[in-house]
Amino acid sequence: MSLFLALVFVTGTLAVFSYELDWMARPAMWTAPTSVEERVSWGAAGEAAAAHAPDAEVLNVYGPIHPAATFDVVMRGEDGPFHVYVHPRTGEVTGSGPWPGFQRFLRNTHRHLMIPVKWGVSLVSLAAVFLAFSLVTSFWVYKKWWRGFFRLPKGRTARAFIGDLHRFAGLWSIWFVVLMILTSFWYLAEQWGAAAPAANPARPPQPFVVTQPLPPAASPAEAVDRAFVQLLAERPDYRVEQVYWPRGEGGLMQIHGASDRAILVRPRANTVWADPATGAILGDVDPSTLSLHTRIAEAADPLHFGTFGGYWTKTLWFLFGVFLSGLAITGVVIYTLRVAKQEKQAPRWRTGLVRSWRAMGRTRWLAAGLVALPFILGPVVL
Repeated sequence: MSLFLALVFVTGTLAVFSYELDWMARPAMWTAPTSVEERVSWGAAGEAAAAHAPDAEVLNVYGPIHPAATFDVVMRGEDGPFHVYVHPRTGEVTGSGPWPGFQRFLRNTHRHLMIPVKWGVSLVSLAAVFLAFSLVTSFWVYKKWWRGFFRLPKGRTARAFIGDLHRFAGLWSIWFVVLMILTSFWYLAEQWGAAAPAANPARPPQPFVVTQPLPPAASPAEAVDRAFVQLLAERPDYRVEQVYWPRGEGGLMQIHGASDRAILVRPRANTVWADPATGAILGDVDPSTLSLHTRIAEAADPLHFGTFGGYWTKTLWFLFGVFLSGLAITGVVIYTLRVAKQEKQAPRWRTGLVRSWRAMGRTRWLAAGLVALPFILGPVVL
Protein backbone atom coordinates (compact mmCIF):
# COMPACT_ATOMS: atom_id res chain seq x y z
CA MET A 1 0.00 0.00 0.00
CA SER A 2 2.90 2.38 0.62
CA LEU A 3 3.56 2.73 -3.10
CA PHE A 4 -0.04 3.80 -3.72
CA LEU A 5 -0.10 5.92 -0.56
CA ALA A 6 2.98 7.80 -1.71
CA LEU A 7 1.24 8.72 -4.97
CA VAL A 8 -1.86 9.98 -3.13
CA PHE A 9 0.15 11.92 -0.54
CA VAL A 10 2.62 13.49 -2.96
CA THR A 11 -0.03 14.59 -5.46
CA GLY A 12 -2.17 15.96 -2.63
CA THR A 13 0.77 17.87 -1.19
CA LEU A 14 1.66 19.41 -4.54
CA ALA A 15 -2.02 20.16 -5.22
CA VAL A 16 -1.97 22.67 -2.36
CA PHE A 17 0.20 24.89 -4.56
CA SER A 18 -1.02 23.63 -7.93
CA TYR A 19 -2.13 27.08 -9.14
CA GLU A 20 1.25 28.49 -8.19
CA LEU A 21 2.98 25.67 -10.11
CA ASP A 22 1.03 26.66 -13.22
CA TRP A 23 1.96 30.28 -12.57
CA MET A 24 5.66 29.41 -12.48
CA ALA A 25 5.43 27.23 -15.60
CA ARG A 26 3.56 29.78 -17.74
CA PRO A 27 5.28 33.17 -18.17
CA ALA A 28 2.06 34.63 -19.61
CA MET A 29 0.64 34.44 -16.06
CA TRP A 30 3.40 36.67 -14.64
CA THR A 31 3.04 40.41 -14.11
CA ALA A 32 4.56 43.11 -11.97
CA PRO A 33 2.72 43.22 -8.62
CA THR A 34 -0.61 45.01 -8.96
CA SER A 35 -2.79 46.11 -6.05
CA VAL A 36 -6.53 45.42 -6.01
CA GLU A 37 -7.24 49.14 -6.46
CA GLU A 38 -5.16 49.22 -9.66
CA ARG A 39 -6.90 46.33 -11.39
CA VAL A 40 -9.12 46.74 -14.40
CA SER A 41 -12.70 45.61 -13.99
CA TRP A 42 -13.67 41.95 -14.31
CA GLY A 43 -15.84 42.89 -17.26
CA ALA A 44 -12.86 44.44 -19.03
CA ALA A 45 -10.79 41.29 -18.41
CA GLY A 46 -13.46 39.04 -19.91
CA GLU A 47 -14.01 41.40 -22.83
CA ALA A 48 -10.28 41.47 -23.63
CA ALA A 49 -10.17 37.68 -23.71
CA ALA A 50 -13.27 37.54 -25.94
CA ALA A 51 -11.65 39.98 -28.40
CA HIS A 52 -8.42 37.93 -28.35
CA ALA A 53 -10.25 34.72 -29.34
CA PRO A 54 -13.46 35.85 -31.09
CA ASP A 55 -14.34 32.34 -32.27
CA ALA A 56 -14.31 30.96 -28.72
CA GLU A 57 -16.79 31.29 -25.85
CA VAL A 58 -15.93 32.83 -22.47
CA LEU A 59 -16.85 30.43 -19.67
CA ASN A 60 -15.33 31.70 -16.43
CA VAL A 61 -13.11 34.53 -15.22
CA TYR A 62 -10.85 33.86 -12.24
CA GLY A 63 -9.22 36.66 -10.28
CA PRO A 64 -5.43 36.85 -9.81
CA ILE A 65 -4.26 34.28 -7.30
CA HIS A 66 -1.72 36.78 -5.91
CA PRO A 67 -0.55 40.34 -6.71
CA ALA A 68 1.90 39.21 -9.41
CA ALA A 69 -0.61 37.07 -11.35
CA THR A 70 -3.01 37.82 -14.18
CA PHE A 71 -6.72 37.32 -14.60
CA ASP A 72 -7.34 33.75 -15.79
CA VAL A 73 -10.14 33.56 -18.35
CA VAL A 74 -11.32 30.05 -19.25
CA MET A 75 -12.64 29.84 -22.81
CA ARG A 76 -13.97 27.05 -25.00
CA GLY A 77 -13.14 26.72 -28.69
CA GLU A 78 -13.51 24.01 -31.30
CA ASP A 79 -10.73 21.95 -29.70
CA GLY A 80 -12.02 22.28 -26.14
CA PRO A 81 -11.32 24.60 -23.21
CA PHE A 82 -8.18 26.72 -22.86
CA HIS A 83 -6.87 29.64 -20.80
CA VAL A 84 -6.38 33.29 -21.76
CA TYR A 85 -4.42 35.52 -19.41
CA VAL A 86 -5.19 39.22 -19.01
CA HIS A 87 -2.90 41.78 -17.38
CA PRO A 88 -4.67 43.08 -14.25
CA ARG A 89 -3.44 46.67 -14.66
CA THR A 90 -3.54 47.27 -18.41
CA GLY A 91 -6.33 44.88 -19.40
CA GLU A 92 -4.20 43.54 -22.27
CA VAL A 93 -3.92 39.84 -23.09
CA THR A 94 -0.49 38.52 -22.09
CA GLY A 95 -0.89 35.11 -23.69
CA SER A 96 -2.81 31.87 -23.54
CA GLY A 97 -2.29 28.37 -22.24
CA PRO A 98 -3.68 24.86 -22.75
CA TRP A 99 -6.35 23.40 -20.51
CA PRO A 100 -4.09 20.65 -19.07
CA GLY A 101 -1.59 21.88 -16.51
CA PHE A 102 -0.23 21.15 -13.05
CA GLN A 103 -3.48 22.16 -11.36
CA ARG A 104 -5.68 20.00 -13.58
CA PHE A 105 -3.35 16.96 -13.53
CA LEU A 106 -2.76 17.02 -9.76
CA ARG A 107 -6.43 17.61 -8.98
CA ASN A 108 -7.69 14.77 -11.17
CA THR A 109 -4.95 12.39 -10.08
CA HIS A 110 -5.30 13.03 -6.37
CA ARG A 111 -9.09 12.98 -6.44
CA HIS A 112 -9.99 10.10 -8.75
CA LEU A 113 -6.92 8.79 -10.64
CA MET A 114 -8.33 10.03 -13.98
CA ILE A 115 -11.02 7.35 -13.94
CA PRO A 116 -14.80 7.88 -13.39
CA VAL A 117 -15.23 9.97 -10.25
CA LYS A 118 -17.33 7.56 -8.20
CA TRP A 119 -14.90 4.67 -8.56
CA GLY A 120 -11.78 6.83 -8.54
CA VAL A 121 -12.72 8.61 -5.32
CA SER A 122 -13.54 5.25 -3.77
CA LEU A 123 -10.12 3.86 -4.69
CA VAL A 124 -8.28 6.92 -3.40
CA SER A 125 -10.29 6.77 -0.19
CA LEU A 126 -8.81 3.33 0.44
CA ALA A 127 -5.68 5.27 1.34
CA ALA A 128 -7.62 6.89 4.19
CA VAL A 129 -8.81 3.47 5.39
CA PHE A 130 -5.24 2.18 5.48
CA LEU A 131 -4.07 5.44 7.07
CA ALA A 132 -6.67 5.08 9.83
CA PHE A 133 -5.55 1.50 10.47
CA SER A 134 -1.90 2.60 10.60
CA LEU A 135 -2.70 5.44 12.99
CA VAL A 136 -4.50 3.19 15.47
CA THR A 137 -1.89 0.42 15.39
CA SER A 138 0.99 2.90 15.69
CA PHE A 139 -0.03 3.69 19.28
CA TRP A 140 0.33 0.01 20.11
CA VAL A 141 3.62 -0.42 18.24
CA TYR A 142 5.22 2.77 19.61
CA LYS A 143 5.33 2.24 23.36
CA LYS A 144 5.01 5.37 25.53
CA TRP A 145 4.59 7.41 22.37
CA TRP A 146 3.75 10.61 24.24
CA ARG A 147 7.41 10.94 25.27
CA GLY A 148 8.53 11.23 21.66
CA PHE A 149 7.21 14.69 20.80
CA PHE A 150 10.46 16.37 21.79
CA ARG A 151 12.84 13.49 21.11
CA LEU A 152 14.78 14.67 18.08
CA PRO A 153 16.03 12.04 15.57
CA LYS A 154 19.60 11.06 16.47
CA GLY A 155 20.00 7.37 15.71
CA ARG A 156 23.58 6.19 15.25
CA THR A 157 22.82 3.89 12.33
CA ALA A 158 20.83 4.57 9.18
CA ARG A 159 18.00 2.30 10.34
CA ALA A 160 17.88 3.92 13.79
CA PHE A 161 17.95 7.47 12.42
CA ILE A 162 15.24 6.81 9.84
CA GLY A 163 13.17 5.08 12.49
CA ASP A 164 13.52 8.07 14.83
CA LEU A 165 12.63 10.43 11.98
CA HIS A 166 9.59 8.32 11.07
CA ARG A 167 8.27 8.34 14.65
CA PHE A 168 9.01 12.05 15.20
CA ALA A 169 7.25 13.15 12.01
CA GLY A 170 4.38 10.76 12.69
CA LEU A 171 3.72 12.11 16.18
CA TRP A 172 3.64 15.73 15.10
CA SER A 173 1.44 14.82 12.15
CA ILE A 174 -1.28 13.10 14.19
CA TRP A 175 -3.69 16.06 13.96
CA PHE A 176 -3.07 16.31 10.23
CA VAL A 177 -3.52 12.57 9.70
CA VAL A 178 -6.84 12.63 11.58
CA LEU A 179 -8.01 15.59 9.48
CA MET A 180 -7.08 13.84 6.22
CA ILE A 181 -8.86 10.66 7.34
CA LEU A 182 -12.07 12.48 8.27
CA THR A 183 -12.27 14.58 5.11
CA SER A 184 -11.41 11.59 2.92
CA PHE A 185 -14.13 9.51 4.56
CA TRP A 186 -16.54 12.36 3.85
CA TYR A 187 -15.58 12.36 0.15
CA LEU A 188 -16.23 8.61 0.10
CA ALA A 189 -19.60 9.03 1.82
CA GLU A 190 -20.59 11.71 -0.71
CA GLN A 191 -20.03 9.30 -3.58
CA TRP A 192 -22.21 6.61 -2.00
CA GLY A 193 -25.37 8.50 -1.10
CA ALA A 194 -24.52 10.98 1.68
CA ALA A 195 -24.01 14.06 -0.50
CA ALA A 196 -25.48 17.27 0.92
CA PRO A 197 -27.91 19.53 -0.97
CA ALA A 198 -26.07 21.97 -3.24
CA ALA A 199 -25.13 25.26 -1.62
CA ASN A 200 -25.74 27.05 -4.92
CA PRO A 201 -28.82 25.69 -6.72
CA ALA A 202 -29.73 26.81 -10.21
CA ARG A 203 -31.90 29.62 -8.83
CA PRO A 204 -31.24 31.94 -5.87
CA PRO A 205 -32.79 30.67 -2.63
CA GLN A 206 -33.39 34.18 -1.31
CA PRO A 207 -34.01 37.47 -3.14
CA PHE A 208 -31.58 40.34 -3.21
CA VAL A 209 -33.13 43.77 -2.79
CA VAL A 210 -32.59 45.86 -5.95
CA THR A 211 -33.06 49.58 -5.40
CA GLN A 212 -34.00 50.38 -8.98
CA PRO A 213 -34.55 48.50 -12.27
CA LEU A 214 -31.73 48.53 -14.80
CA PRO A 215 -31.94 48.87 -18.58
CA PRO A 216 -30.44 46.15 -20.80
CA ALA A 217 -26.64 46.13 -20.78
CA ALA A 218 -24.80 46.91 -23.99
CA SER A 219 -22.52 43.86 -23.55
CA PRO A 220 -21.86 40.95 -21.18
CA ALA A 221 -18.88 42.89 -19.80
CA GLU A 222 -21.14 45.80 -18.84
CA ALA A 223 -23.58 43.40 -17.18
CA VAL A 224 -20.73 41.93 -15.11
CA ASP A 225 -19.48 45.34 -14.00
CA ARG A 226 -22.97 46.48 -13.09
CA ALA A 227 -23.43 43.40 -10.93
CA PHE A 228 -20.15 44.11 -9.15
CA VAL A 229 -21.13 47.69 -8.37
CA GLN A 230 -24.40 46.59 -6.77
CA LEU A 231 -22.86 43.66 -4.94
CA LEU A 232 -19.99 45.59 -3.36
CA ALA A 233 -22.29 48.47 -2.43
CA GLU A 234 -24.51 46.05 -0.51
CA ARG A 235 -21.76 43.70 0.71
CA PRO A 236 -18.47 45.63 0.98
CA ASP A 237 -16.81 42.66 2.71
CA TYR A 238 -17.40 40.40 -0.30
CA ARG A 239 -14.22 39.20 -2.06
CA VAL A 240 -14.86 38.01 -5.61
CA GLU A 241 -12.90 34.97 -6.76
CA GLN A 242 -14.73 33.73 -9.86
CA VAL A 243 -17.42 34.84 -12.31
CA TYR A 244 -19.46 32.56 -14.53
CA TRP A 245 -19.68 34.70 -17.65
CA PRO A 246 -23.13 35.67 -19.06
CA ARG A 247 -23.78 33.31 -21.97
CA GLY A 248 -27.31 34.18 -23.07
CA GLU A 249 -28.68 30.65 -22.72
CA GLY A 250 -31.39 31.35 -20.18
CA GLY A 251 -29.07 30.68 -17.26
CA LEU A 252 -28.14 33.25 -14.64
CA MET A 253 -24.77 34.89 -14.12
CA GLN A 254 -23.04 33.55 -11.00
CA ILE A 255 -20.40 35.23 -8.86
CA HIS A 256 -18.43 33.11 -6.38
CA GLY A 257 -16.25 34.42 -3.59
CA ALA A 258 -15.77 34.83 0.13
CA SER A 259 -17.38 36.97 2.80
CA ASP A 260 -17.28 37.49 6.55
CA ARG A 261 -20.59 35.71 7.04
CA ALA A 262 -19.02 32.25 7.33
CA ILE A 263 -15.62 30.60 7.45
CA LEU A 264 -14.53 27.23 6.12
CA VAL A 265 -16.78 27.21 3.08
CA ARG A 266 -16.06 26.91 -0.63
CA PRO A 267 -16.52 30.01 -2.82
CA ARG A 268 -19.72 28.52 -4.22
CA ALA A 269 -21.30 28.80 -0.74
CA ASN A 270 -21.14 32.58 -1.23
CA THR A 271 -22.82 32.52 -4.66
CA VAL A 272 -24.51 35.68 -5.93
CA TRP A 273 -26.88 35.48 -8.93
CA ALA A 274 -27.31 38.27 -11.47
CA ASP A 275 -29.40 38.87 -14.57
CA PRO A 276 -27.13 38.29 -17.60
CA ALA A 277 -29.10 40.85 -19.64
CA THR A 278 -28.98 43.79 -17.22
CA GLY A 279 -26.50 42.87 -14.50
CA ALA A 280 -29.16 43.30 -11.81
CA ILE A 281 -28.50 41.24 -8.69
CA LEU A 282 -31.28 38.68 -8.25
CA GLY A 283 -30.30 36.83 -5.08
CA ASP A 284 -27.53 35.33 -3.04
CA VAL A 285 -26.61 32.58 -0.60
CA ASP A 286 -26.08 33.42 3.05
CA PRO A 287 -23.63 30.65 4.07
CA SER A 288 -24.37 31.22 7.76
CA THR A 289 -27.90 29.91 7.19
CA LEU A 290 -26.93 26.65 5.46
CA SER A 291 -27.82 23.36 7.12
CA LEU A 292 -25.22 21.49 9.15
CA HIS A 293 -25.10 18.82 6.45
CA THR A 294 -24.27 21.38 3.75
CA ARG A 295 -21.80 23.23 5.98
CA ILE A 296 -19.88 19.97 6.50
CA ALA A 297 -19.82 19.40 2.74
CA GLU A 298 -18.63 22.95 2.04
CA ALA A 299 -15.92 22.76 4.72
CA ALA A 300 -14.35 19.57 3.34
CA ASP A 301 -12.20 21.16 0.62
CA PRO A 302 -10.90 24.13 2.69
CA LEU A 303 -9.93 21.74 5.49
CA HIS A 304 -8.47 19.08 3.19
CA PHE A 305 -6.26 21.50 1.23
CA GLY A 306 -5.76 24.25 3.82
CA THR A 307 -7.01 27.06 1.60
CA PHE A 308 -9.11 28.82 4.26
CA GLY A 309 -6.26 30.97 5.65
CA GLY A 310 -4.39 31.98 2.52
CA TYR A 311 -0.68 31.29 2.21
CA TRP A 312 -0.24 30.79 5.97
CA THR A 313 -2.43 27.70 6.09
CA LYS A 314 -1.47 26.52 2.61
CA THR A 315 2.21 26.53 3.61
CA LEU A 316 1.43 24.68 6.85
CA TRP A 317 -0.62 22.06 4.96
CA PHE A 318 2.17 21.69 2.39
CA LEU A 319 4.79 21.07 5.11
CA PHE A 320 2.70 18.45 6.86
CA GLY A 321 1.88 16.93 3.49
CA VAL A 322 5.63 16.51 3.01
CA PHE A 323 5.78 14.80 6.43
CA LEU A 324 2.93 12.48 5.46
CA SER A 325 4.55 11.63 2.12
CA GLY A 326 7.80 10.98 3.99
CA LEU A 327 6.04 8.56 6.34
CA ALA A 328 5.00 6.37 3.42
CA ILE A 329 8.54 6.37 2.04
CA THR A 330 10.47 5.97 5.32
CA GLY A 331 8.13 3.15 6.35
CA VAL A 332 9.30 1.16 3.34
CA VAL A 333 12.94 2.00 4.11
CA ILE A 334 12.56 0.85 7.72
CA TYR A 335 11.02 -2.40 6.55
CA THR A 336 13.82 -3.00 4.06
CA LEU A 337 16.55 -2.29 6.61
CA ARG A 338 14.90 -4.57 9.15
CA VAL A 339 14.79 -7.45 6.66
CA ALA A 340 18.43 -6.83 5.74
CA LYS A 341 19.39 -7.02 9.40
CA GLN A 342 17.46 -10.25 9.90
CA GLU A 343 19.18 -11.78 6.90
CA LYS A 344 22.53 -10.41 8.12
CA GLN A 345 23.14 -8.53 4.90
CA ALA A 346 24.68 -5.09 4.41
CA PRO A 347 21.89 -2.61 3.59
CA ARG A 348 22.28 -1.22 0.08
CA TRP A 349 19.82 1.02 -1.72
CA ARG A 350 19.64 -1.04 -4.88
CA THR A 351 19.22 -4.38 -3.15
CA GLY A 352 16.83 -2.74 -0.70
CA LEU A 353 14.57 -1.52 -3.48
CA VAL A 354 14.63 -4.93 -5.16
CA ARG A 355 13.86 -6.62 -1.83
CA SER A 356 10.94 -4.28 -1.16
CA TRP A 357 9.57 -4.82 -4.66
CA ARG A 358 9.72 -8.60 -4.36
CA ALA A 359 8.24 -8.58 -0.86
CA MET A 360 5.09 -6.95 -2.20
CA GLY A 361 4.19 -10.21 -3.91
CA ARG A 362 1.66 -10.20 -6.70
CA THR A 363 0.04 -7.08 -5.30
CA ARG A 364 3.00 -5.06 -6.56
CA TRP A 365 1.51 -5.13 -10.04
CA LEU A 366 -1.78 -3.73 -8.76
CA ALA A 367 0.01 -0.97 -6.85
CA ALA A 368 2.27 -0.15 -9.80
CA GLY A 369 -0.74 -0.12 -12.12
CA LEU A 370 -2.61 2.35 -9.89
CA VAL A 371 0.43 4.62 -9.79
CA ALA A 372 0.88 4.47 -13.57
CA LEU A 373 -2.84 4.88 -14.34
CA PRO A 374 -3.01 8.72 -14.12
CA PHE A 375 0.06 9.11 -16.35
CA ILE A 376 -1.41 6.77 -18.96
CA LEU A 377 -4.92 8.23 -18.93
CA GLY A 378 -3.88 11.87 -18.40
CA PRO A 379 -3.12 12.70 -22.04
CA VAL A 380 -6.47 11.17 -23.08
CA VAL A 381 -8.75 12.49 -20.30
CA LEU A 382 -7.41 16.03 -19.85
